Order: sequence, then structure tokens, then C-alpha cells
Amino acid sequence: MFLSELYRYPVKSGQAQSLQASPVGQLGLLGDRRWMVVEAENGRFLTQRAWPQLGQLRASDDDAGQLLLEAPGQVPLRVPVPLTDDDLRGVTIWRDTLRVPDAGEVAAHWLSALLGKDVRLVYCPEQRARYLPNGYGLNSDRAAFPDGFPLLLIGQGSLDELSRRVGRPMEMLRFRPNLVVQGAEPFAEDGWKRVRIGTLEFRVLKPSVRCIFTTIDPRTGERSPDREPMTTLKTFREREGDVLFGQNLAADGSGVLEVGMKVEVL
Repeated sequence: MFLSELYRYPVKSGQAQSLQASPVGQLGLLGDRRWMVVEAENGRFLTQRAWPQLGQLRASDDDAGQLLLEAPGQVPLRVPVPLTDDDLRGVTIWRDTLRVPDAGEVAAHWLSALLGKDVRLVYCPEQRARYLPNGYGLNSDRAAFPDGFPLLLIGQGSLDELSRRVGRPMEMLRFRPNLVVQGAEPFAEDGWKRVRIGTLEFRVLKPSVRCIFTTIDPRTGERSPDREPMTTLKTFREREGDVLFGQNLAADGSGVLEVGMKVEVL
């Protein structure tokens, strides 16, 4: 088995960045979901579930370490990383509330024009990251702005089996993984507890619960009229009302991951 793909998502619910290598640590891949778009009025997070326009948002780091935002019809914008305690804003992501730095008026205006809604852009410094949901991981485990956990792993064999059942190819990016592993049997990752990739070890914390987000085509931003792949997933991957696909992980220690690295089940 080997690591076949690496992805990060600089802005929560924005487009994926495909990587050949990436540092990884307590918060997952370096720069993954450290930024988030929230409602200006109440600080509640926005995702493609309700705002598919976020799927047009491309984000990357420029040479100066700033966030570069790009979207169709918009002039590219560079956003400096806000200082840790500058202009803190209360935000809500699922059941978590926290105070994080606001990225300023220019970024807010740019994103509000993209979405047609009054929004703000916020940043999560490492020292303000959230702890994981109760009952999962170690007391020291934390995450920035993913739905709940630092890393998501999916086996390529699992996607291939799902595509076979659906009757057409399903894109891996519908499921927004960080790590894709090739060479395992379909859904082998369901039984893993600890894995080593290169020299780094990871704990498998819980299966990933899927939602309507997976029905959005990552290339077009349009929803599948037949509600695939959720329709098919519900026929064989539903457990106690939750549809499961992929596994959430946390890293023990820090290092660098690179596409092609050997994956071992410990």
C-alpha cells in the first residue's frame, strides 16, 4: 500500500489543492482549513452545503506567505495572515464556539461580492485551535476548521467499489480527503487502528459521517440530480442512521508526507 494522493483545503469548503508533499503535525497538513468564511451577523460558518459558490473559490499561499484568493469574475486578492489577537471575532462551527482573528474589511468585501451575502473571513492560529469532540483521540488532540478531526483518509479501493455500485466513476474530491491510499481492499480502512506512512504514525479515530455535500460535483459545483453517491452509499454503508465513508485520523508527532510513501497497518 502507498500514499497515492495528498490534498489540503486552505479555506474551509473552498477548492482542494493537490500536493506532492506536505509537512504534517497536530493540526493535520500544514495550512489545511486554517481559514473559514462566516456570516458577518452571527459568526456561523458557511459551507458548500448551502453556499455552492464556495466551490469556485481557489486559495493558495503566495511567495510572501499571504493567502491568495481567486474566483471567476473577481480580481485576485492577497490577504495577510492576521496577528493572533488582532480583531478577534466569535465564530461557531457545529457545536464549537471560539474567538479567532478576523482577516479585515478588504477580504470581507471580496468574499461578500462572491457569495452575495455579508460575510467575514477568519483565521485559526495554532494556539486557538479547537479540541476534538469528546470521546475521540487524546486530550491534547486539536483541529483548526475541519468539521471535527485533523485528517481524513480514504482508500482508493473503497472509491472504486462505490463507483462500481453507482454505475459511473465518482470523483475522490466529492469526499474531500487529505490522504488517499492505494493498494488496499475496498473498505479495509474500516478495520485499521494505527497506521504508519513513511516514518509518521497515525491513530484512526472514527469513521467519517457523510452528507449531501458529496452530491456536489467538484468540477461543476452542481448537485447530482439522482443524489449520488449518497443514494448508493445508504444501501450498504449506513450504520445507525449515519452514512460512513473514510476514516478520521490524528498524527502522533510531526514530519513530512510525500506521495508514494509506503503505508503500513500497525
